[in-house]
Amino acid sequence: MKRIFLLIATNIAVMLVLGLAANLLGLNRFLTSNGLNLGMLLMFSALLGFGGAFISLLLSKTMAKWSTGARVIAQPANDTEYWLLGTVRKLADRAGLPMPEVAVYEGEPNAFATGPSKSNALVAVSTGLLAGMTEDEVEAVLAHEIAHIRNGDMVTLTLIQGVVNTFVFFLARVVGYVVDSWLRRNDEESGGVGIGYFVTVVACELLFGILASVIVMYFSRQREYRADAGAAGLLGSPQGMVKALRRLGGMHPGALPQNMAASGISGGAGWMSLLSSHPSLESRIAMLENRR
Repeated sequence: MKRIFLLIATNIAVMLVLGLAANLLGLNRFLTSNGLNLGMLLMFSALLGFGGAFISLLLSKTMAKWSTGARVIAQPANDTEYWLLGTVRKLADRAGLPMPEVAVYEGEPNAFATGPSKSNALVAVSTGLLAGMTEDEVEAVLAHEIAHIRNGDMVTLTLIQGVVNTFVFFLARVVGYVVDSWLRRNDEESGGVGIGYFVTVVACELLFGILASVIVMYFSRQREYRADAGAAGLLGSPQGMVKALRRLGGMHPGALPQNMAASGISGGAGWMSLLSSHPSLESRIAMLENRR
């Protein structure tokens, strides 16, 4: 319950900060007596779209720790943690990266990488993954996560999210204004906007938000293929990653919190394939086997 409260409070705080910034900059005054100021609306939309995405990126490590209860390994407490730190350090050196933070969290098999930059990243694995896989298979999963960091996937997905968010905010208000103007075309008082504007904006944000998710999830699936290929390169062969994915297919992977779903080694499947953050394990294995 505490984790859920912190996540909700953080999201509310982000929206309040962005709303205050829009108000101070005057960007929320895109509705004028002469109609929409499209330039102002675009800047307002960009502030909300990119602002929310980048604030989420900057807070990603903290949010990941809160939402999963991950414990960063500052001092290894057992042989497994010694091995885990040593393996991540070896893979990070091969990838030419600074050593990321390494964490363990209680849960079913899964792992993820997050962080605002290559030099400020976190790799976390679940206790279920460590217990259910061999060391070679866990190493392949860690290589996959290190490849995500090397590829800059967190920043790339944030930029894509920012772009689509901007267009969702922008187009929803343009459509809302057009619909409201049409509904009130016979009104003698033409100033301001009516209820049609607000209803249409909400409906369009929901509809365009779904379409935006399709775009973002497409890029998320592509980055999984690239991370699998990157892991094969770090390990010197795709075989280790193939074995890890096959093992994962026989396990019950743990679901990550919604804000972390796209970061895991598995999971994030939506109610249809277009809204899945990850490709199927079968297609990932086939892609790796084609590299041989």
